Parts: sequence; structure tokens; C-alpha cells
Amino acid sequence: MSTKSNQKRPDYTLEFKKDAAKLVNEKGYTHQQAADSLGVSLSAIGRWVRAERGTVPAATVKKTVLPLSDQAELVSLRKENEHLRMERETLKKGIVFFAKEIEYP
Repeated sequence: MSTKSNQKRPDYTLEFKKDAAKLVNEKGYTHQQAADSLGVSLSAIGRWVRAERGTVPAATVKKTVLPLSDQAELVSLRKENEHLRMERETLKKGIVFFAKEIEYP
């Protein structure tokens, strides 16, 4: 087994990602300078900057890069969707259970 699968990616807040992207987009930092000063990977800075700019490199045509605020909303909506699916499944099981108890003549 490789050690990469055992490593956990750090979770950064949306505000942190936006501020990191602002260092490059507005303050004139290079990607490397921003990554070094914040202690994050160079690739993470690059993703966050591209997400804030809304640009997609030609090599990643298959992937759609959403702005960071849209990414957070997407995560929230996916969680809500999963919760609603679980509720629906629970209700379906309850209906089946009670339908079996009531036998019509």
C-alpha cells in the first residue's frame, strides 16, 4: 500500500480559499509566493485562483470549474439532497409496513 492513501487532505474554509486567491489576483503575489506564505500546496493555490477567475485550462475541458462560492453551495445542496432521499426511503418503508398490516376484505 502507498502512503498517499493514508494521508488526509486538509479542509480549508471557503473564506481561506478566497483570501488565498486574492493574494494572487489582487495583491500581485506569484502562485509560489502565496503557497509558501500560507503553507499550502502550489496546486491548491492554482485551483483556487482558477476557480475565482472562472477560467478553465484547455487540458481540463472535461471538468467544469465553479467559482468557490458556487462550490460551497453545491456541497450544501448535495447534503440536503441526500438527507431528503433518506427521508423519502424511510417514508416508503413505513408505507409498505403499514399497508401490510391493513388487509382489505
